Amino acid sequence: MLTVDRLSKEFHRDGRAFLAVNDVSFHVAAGEVYGLLGPNGAGKTTTLRCLLGLLEPTSGDVVVDGCSILKSPQEVKRRIGLVSASAGLYQWLTPREILQYFADVYDVPADHTAPRIEELSKLLDLRGYLDQRSATLSTGQKQRVNLARALIHDPPLVLMDEPTLGLDVVGSQVVFDYVGLLRSQRRAVVVSTHHLDEAGRLCDRFGLLFRGRMQHEGTLAELQATTGEAGLVDMFVGMLREGPLAGSVS
Repeated sequence: MLTVDRLSKEFHRDGRAFLAVNDVSFHVAAGEVYGLLGPNGAGKTTTLRCLLGLLEPTSGDVVVDGCSILKSPQEVKRRIGLVSASAGLYQWLTPREILQYFADVYDVPADHTAPRIEELSKLLDLRGYLDQRSATLSTGQKQRVNLARALIHDPPLVLMDEPTLGLDVVGSQVVFDYVGLLRSQRRAVVVSTHHLDEAGRLCDRFGLLFRGRMQHEGTLAELQATTGEAGLVDMFVGMLREGPLAGSVS
């Protein structure tokens, strides 16, 4: 479903070249939840921006559902749903109007839009406030609308960037249930988060980025065998002991 093939992204600062992402490769299968993890400055954000087509790779490629970001960037974007803690809602629009707007942006056929909104409203329990202005919604309700928005065009791949940031226990559980739904629907999911305990609950496999490179990859059991550490936190501490993130930007 998703293949990242030897992805690199170079930036220039003060006359020097910096590789924010350095020859990174990984794949995510349909129905799999992949945790893209790393400390600040490791290259996670840059990698996600390349996946989304917001940054052009210096080298390498990203292939989503058979479409290359280099050859067919618009087709790749159509195949990705994004859930981000930084994504807000249009405060004077209702959730229904927001979903209709994004359905139009993604060229969802007009006769499919209303049934799709109804389906997502049932799945994510939006029906009680579907026609209420977004400015009046609670944080948890807004997050549900964001989750629905990511699925309005029925994408095979969903990227989740800090999806539980600022949410309480109940709101976080909604995200966990949502990931379970995506897994059951055979969508590929990439989760980037600093909450390692949540990553451990959500993800099937992990990729640990450090200094722009993929340092370790695999299931938790495989990472434990490779690093000799029991948990993700200890693995991160071990990487950080290797030194500062010199020459890396995110």
